[in-house]
Amino acid sequence: MSPKRSHPSLLEGPVAAHLQRLALPMVWGILATMSFNVVDTYFVAQLGDAPLAAMSFTFPVVMVINALAIGLGAGTSSAVARAYGAGDMARVRQLVSDATFLALLIALAVSVAGLLTIEPLFRLMGAEPPLLPLISEYMVPWYLGAMFAVVPMVSLSALRAIGNSAITGKILMAVALFNLILDPLLIFGLFGFPRLELQGAALATVIARALSFAIALYVLVKREQILTRPSWQWPALRESWGSLLSVGLPAIATNVIIPMSGGVVVALVASHGVDAVAGLGVALRIEPVALIVFYALSSVVGPFMGQNAGAGLYPRLSETVVVLAKFCLLFGTGLALVLWLIAAPVVSLFSDSPQVTAVAVAYLSLVPFSYVGYGFVMSANAAFNGLGHPLPATLISFLRVLGVYLPLAWLGNRLWGIQGLFVATMISNLVLGALALWWLRRYLNTLSVASAEPAKVGVIAK
Repeated sequence: MSPKRSHPSLLEGPVAAHLQRLALPMVWGILATMSFNVVDTYFVAQLGDAPLAAMSFTFPVVMVINALAIGLGAGTSSAVARAYGAGDMARVRQLVSDATFLALLIALAVSVAGLLTIEPLFRLMGAEPPLLPLISEYMVPWYLGAMFAVVPMVSLSALRAIGNSAITGKILMAVALFNLILDPLLIFGLFGFPRLELQGAALATVIARALSFAIALYVLVKREQILTRPSWQWPALRESWGSLLSVGLPAIATNVIIPMSGGVVVALVASHGVDAVAGLGVALRIEPVALIVFYALSSVVGPFMGQNAGAGLYPRLSETVVVLAKFCLLFGTGLALVLWLIAAPVVSLFSDSPQVTAVAVAYLSLVPFSYVGYGFVMSANAAFNGLGHPLPATLISFLRVLGVYLPLAWLGNRLWGIQGLFVATMISNLVLGALALWWLRRYLNTLSVASAEPAKVGVIAK
């Protein structure tokens, strides 16, 4: 029996038009989400270089936790999209409910582990003793509110899986606006609020994300009616979690390896001083905003591929790869040129320190010329996850980081300093982008051939 669909079908009509329709609200939604970091950085920078450097040290750790949530969301999206494309709404409800329960358990584990390891972890990353109290001010409330970072990521992934990216974008924008309002109130103590400085930035983020938690659950339960009680019987729960984690665990590994490598890079940059770390922190908070369109595209590629794979529409999958490759080439090149022109004035908004500014501008003048490759890596990884075949995405990410980036980063830093690190980033993005394109096309050709075999056998039998 076909499911009752409240959103336009992704199984027919122009591929490019569907991707544009799905990605556009996510551009604004993810832009709003990324503004969390940019807004926090802007206000914290007013407190001085030490708080800015302390928050820069937290960036890779926060990204690792976000990667856990993104990976679990990818597993949820893949399983739900394929079930939705096949028309099995009972399966959709079970998967969404069990995924939400799993996300809650994982968030609680992250909170406990994080609170117990703040000081040793950041010492290992190269944080100087005077920065540790500042880092704790930020990370303690962040860890306590981990539930509000993880669970909504899964809930919103479920909404995208059924083709409803519009409500996802609206939720993300509302939450970002709330964070923008809370930040100055809690950081600087305006209008009677306590002056909490760095701790205030973390609390504003936690409170704003709690809002997304409430709204996302309401939409899933009341509007879409795809969230109910989880499966309390272990065999059913194990089967659901197995389906989710078969994609989710490799996706977590894929997303974790990038911020983990970021931690190594921060340690390398720390050898050049606090100003260098602060400059890198500014660049790494501007970069996600620049990449917003690529993030939005990759967030909807998985559900699109999953629904069409669930329906067995393999020619549409191959057509999607062509659309993605053309877009990454054209948009990535244009984006690099724009950032090369505006890097200096944009960075000056965050810091007036010549040392901090020099590092951030150097990064934004070089690395964006590899966004063509990085954009396709993101889309290809999302496509593999959506198809329920996450291993290539994991291998591509590990090759990019461990096989190419970190060795070149170590060598570049040793021979040419910080500039060498940025050149290493460029090379790894371009090489792995080409590999991702080849691998995805090859896998889809294999699927097409395999799907054609039964039809040939049937014709011969007749």
